[in-house]
Amino acid sequence: MRRGGESMVERGRLKIYFGSAPGVGKTYAMLGEAVRRQDRGTDLVVGFAETYGRPRTAALLHGLEAVPLRQGEMDVDAVIARAPQVAFVDELAHTNAPVARNDKRWQDVEELLDAGIDVVSTVNVEHLESLADVAERITGLRRRETVPDEVVRRADQIELVDMSPESLRRRLAHGDIHPAGHVDAALSDYFRLGNLTALRELALLWVADRVDDALARYRDEKGITETWEARERVVVALTGGPEGDTLIRRAARIAARAGHGDLVAVHVAKAAGLADGSPEALARQRALIEGMGGSYHQVTGDDVPAALIEFAQAVNATQIVLGSSRRSRWQYVSGPGVGATVAGRSGDVDVHIVTHDYAGKGRGLRAVGRSSLGRRRLVAGWLLALFAPPALTGLLSIRGEGIGLPTELLFFLALTVGVALVGGLWPAIVAAVAGFLLLNWFFTPPLHTLTVAELENAFALLVFVAVAVAVATVVDLAARRSSQAARARSEATTLSLLATSVLRGEDALPELLERVRETFGLASVALLERTGGTWERVASAGTDPCGRPDDADVRVEVSDVLTLALRGRVLPAADRRVLSAFAYQAAAALDRQRLAEQARQARRLAEGNKIRTALLAAVSHDLRTPLASIKASVSSLRSDDVQWDPADEAELLATIEESADRLDRLVANLLDMSRLQTGVVNPLARQVSIDEVLQPSLANVPGDQVKIEVPENLPPIVADPGLLERSLANVVENAVRHGGAEPVRISARTVGGAVELRVTDRGPGVPDSSKSRMFEPFQRLGDRPRGDGVGLGLAVARGFAEAIGGDLQAEDTPGGGLTMIFTLPVEPGEGP
Repeated sequence: MRRGGESMVERGRLKIYFGSAPGVGKTYAMLGEAVRRQDRGTDLVVGFAETYGRPRTAALLHGLEAVPLRQGEMDVDAVIARAPQVAFVDELAHTNAPVARNDKRWQDVEELLDAGIDVVSTVNVEHLESLADVAERITGLRRRETVPDEVVRRADQIELVDMSPESLRRRLAHGDIHPAGHVDAALSDYFRLGNLTALRELALLWVADRVDDALARYRDEKGITETWEARERVVVALTGGPEGDTLIRRAARIAARAGHGDLVAVHVAKAAGLADGSPEALARQRALIEGMGGSYHQVTGDDVPAALIEFAQAVNATQIVLGSSRRSRWQYVSGPGVGATVAGRSGDVDVHIVTHDYAGKGRGLRAVGRSSLGRRRLVAGWLLALFAPPALTGLLSIRGEGIGLPTELLFFLALTVGVALVGGLWPAIVAAVAGFLLLNWFFTPPLHTLTVAELENAFALLVFVAVAVAVATVVDLAARRSSQAARARSEATTLSLLATSVLRGEDALPELLERVRETFGLASVALLERTGGTWERVASAGTDPCGRPDDADVRVEVSDVLTLALRGRVLPAADRRVLSAFAYQAAAALDRQRLAEQARQARRLAEGNKIRTALLAAVSHDLRTPLASIKASVSSLRSDDVQWDPADEAELLATIEESADRLDRLVANLLDMSRLQTGVVNPLARQVSIDEVLQPSLANVPGDQVKIEVPENLPPIVADPGLLERSLANVVENAVRHGGAEPVRISARTVGGAVELRVTDRGPGVPDSSKSRMFEPFQRLGDRPRGDGVGLGLAVARGFAEAIGGDLQAEDTPGGGLTMIFTLPVEPGEGP
């Protein structure tokens, strides 16, 4: 960029401190670098720094020259006029105020770089444009301040500022990030452990990708092709043969021994696009490699060793795994095998030749000349091969002299090509041999002998045979390739339809079998399963489906007990390959159907267990107290030793009435839960406000021991009021009992499509190791007496919460104590 029309200013360099979340220390690291560089004599200024009131960060600004802001934003012109070596500019993704010249701060930074000023800045992973939607799904917050990925990728240096989620939450709890009044909300909202872990993973992966890009670019620029063993990467070469499974498992063990090495599989296909190996085997091996955490690739090349080595170098492989050749000894006449060639050319890459059961047993020969032209064309081709050469000889003989041997050779060559087009290779070869003999006998001097007088004529005849055979071979090969391509296209279309139906979730057995019947034009299709010694029809489509495999025109054995039976016509062998894919998908659909049913049964059993647990806990914990109160009050009233005045008598009667009401509510809830256990009724879920449930649940709690902070604009939740009231009452009573002197705080807010109700106390809290056990029935913290630990009411609280479709979890209260969190569903469309 030219400045003042005098000289070309070299663009400045950009360094970015990159972090996963606010508070990890990006600004602190940036200003720390500024202090160090100023001590070394670097001319620098601070264009903008946001400390958020953090004293340790603000302390670093003392002694650093800061360019005054202009209406709250960085003064770009003032920084350019100052012309420092380095400018430190915080928050690269910041959106400027309307008074600024640029909309975004990264545009301000671009101006500084164009002016030849080096810039050090900061950015969080959630502000990258490509990851903003991902971060929103993780945190529930939409970041409108974003920066294009390319701006960050162009940075000359990116330094990751990392901190574990646990350490970051501790910093927050100690007030090092937000003021104390905002800590609770931040810990339960953005700074959840899961949120921070996911954001950290995003940041690490993004930086790792850029490191890979930088390494690849450096190798490219320097023309480096040899392997750099920065990380073990094992490439296993697959041919589609039966030995592939053995090679994959061997390569996986090699990668595992290397310590989290990468596993990569590659298949080299011919440039013609037709794979030499079995498509079914390759598909199975691809699933196997991906199941082991590896990746599958297919490259094209006629020179297999060269293509394999080129791929290995491209992925920076350190080891290549190949199988011992399946070629027989006599097949080595054509040259060394792929393994020997790759080993000779591999350079620094280690090559493992793995033995297997199929080594040296021959790869088999293709059926040369095997035709797929159809019977009628074959018959026509053979008829032409047998009768057309004599007929052409007769026609040429009638013409007499003057035609000449070259013209006659061309006529026979054209005839041979025509036979190849009609009947394929072997009829064409027969026509070529017959043409050679007839030309020699009738048209090559001396006539009517197989002797050729002139060397030129003999050479012409030999060339005729060679050209005729070559042309016939090419024509036949083209016809077979065309037929194979058409077949492959048809199979690909069918498999694409199958894959599409699977992706759409259309895996119900009847629909899948109906698709098989329609695709192959069959009368009926049935999936049969053998139980004991008899066959049972699991599902079927069409009319008159088979009841036994022996009744089928075509059958595909999926497993020892499953068979797909088809009736209507006999399918050619080529169709059976696609049919196998349908058969295995049908078996998978059956497995999914049964697993889904088992899962439903397991859920019903689990729900029954939860309810039984809740019932036992409720009986143990909640019945005893009101019964004891009633008994004590009645015993006191009936006692002859004490003369009660009317006020005392009324108080005892009130206690009896209150305890009886509590028992009435509890027994009603227990009866409802017992009906739930037997599946007679479902929870009576309806829209209900938090206030409607909150007030009754606090009936037995003194008002001065609870502080309610529930906003009025909360959406209604979907719950059974009775069950939720019982659950909330247990939690609040436990919090009051163990929460210390401070009141228990009850707050609520919307989170995604749910309402989060939090019951917070300032008691001694619960160790992490005991948080899972505290919800189990008949468990008290440390098995201490009642009143000293976590009450049994938490078991019934969680059981009731889950029964109405909610959840109940526990976490530490910042500064000490325990917070119980109800997550309650909101009616669809009513959430935030």
